[in-house]
Amino acid sequence: MTTDVRLRHGRASLGLSFFAQGAAFALLVTRIPAIQDRYGISDGLLPVFLAAVPVLAGVSSVGTEQLVKRVRPSAVLRWAQPVVLLALLGAAAGTELWQAAVSLGVFGLAVGALDASMNMLGVSLQRAYGRSIMLGFHAAYSLGGIAGASLAWVGAHWHLSLLTSYWPVAVVLLPLCLVGSRWYADAREADGPTAAAGGGVEAVGGAGGAGSSGGSVVFKMLLPLCLVMAFTYIGDSTVSNWSAKYLQDVLGSSEQLSTVPYNVYTVTTLIGRAVGDFGVRRFGAVAVVRFGSVVAAVGFGVVAAATGPWVGLLGFMVLGFGLCVIVPQTFAAAGRMFPHASDAAIARLNIFNYVGFLVGSPLVGAIGDAWNYRGAMLIPMVLVLASLVYARSFGAGDARYGVRHERPPTVDVGRSSNEV
Repeated sequence: MTTDVRLRHGRASLGLSFFAQGAAFALLVTRIPAIQDRYGISDGLLPVFLAAVPVLAGVSSVGTEQLVKRVRPSAVLRWAQPVVLLALLGAAAGTELWQAAVSLGVFGLAVGALDASMNMLGVSLQRAYGRSIMLGFHAAYSLGGIAGASLAWVGAHWHLSLLTSYWPVAVVLLPLCLVGSRWYADAREADGPTAAAGGGVEAVGGAGGAGSSGGSVVFKMLLPLCLVMAFTYIGDSTVSNWSAKYLQDVLGSSEQLSTVPYNVYTVTTLIGRAVGDFGVRRFGAVAVVRFGSVVAAVGFGVVAAATGPWVGLLGFMVLGFGLCVIVPQTFAAAGRMFPHASDAAIARLNIFNYVGFLVGSPLVGAIGDAWNYRGAMLIPMVLVLASLVYARSFGAGDARYGVRHERPPTVDVGRSSNEV
């Protein structure tokens, strides 16, 4: 198979993985009340269960950094994804509290490995293509999230059991992802003399295997990206956890309307990511991240100052357009910053995804209870604006992979990635 065909197949199969992960995660988080009712989890114990998932995911992300030194990231992804889908089914099928704990624990461990390995492969494919494509993968994740949330709404509306809601997704997506995993583009799968010499390895998948073993990660250099990742997920978790309550309790919306903000946010996230790669190619990653940070801050400001639910909805819509571009570019920037150790950089950066998720919801809730929820919305606004301070870190290697870039090394004899 020629390199350009391999890259196209790898891009499509990885996009399917992002879609499946978005659907699985949305199905879990949007049916938390149903899981709580099924297992009789008390309100006091529920936060422990919910916090355990990102904590275990962070631990797994650290473990994945070590694991990909011995096996390909594609192998990690190939087996982590079915485990996530099966753990989702397990959470819907049990009846005892310990079964819920085991299912959610396995889900968290598998999600950490899945998130890390997916983004490792995404960064290596972007390097091979020689242009920004990371936002497209995350757009597939957003699309999966919309599909999963829609299925969850159907299940809740028709009072379907969790197992009835979950099993069709697992039955459809699990075999598709297993079949699609045959075409993951991976560094150690490079063939021919170019690969043996090392040049083809980095070009086709420098994030993995040999491409990541030739250097080390200087955490001081990675720290700005880690902070931006955490700030962004604090903002994201604020929307996912508090938008409905804010619209209903603060802005006086109906219960039905209060379910709309997260859906609107997800849709605008999908739209922003679908077109974001074109912005990166035209203006560069630094400009796109700065633009996204300002737009997200404006969105939070509109939400905090809203005089009614429809203005609040507008604010959450703006938020989606702003926040959506930052996370994919953070992973891409880590790959450019450490081209010979990008697996390690991405695994460590991925931990701050879960840090932001863990910190964001309790932080906003505590400030809202102690002061008011309008004021609480200003905290993620300030943190997102703080990303502007670190935006220059996204320029590492941007001359090569962003605006007015050079093409990366050839990925096949007599054929460069410019032709892909």
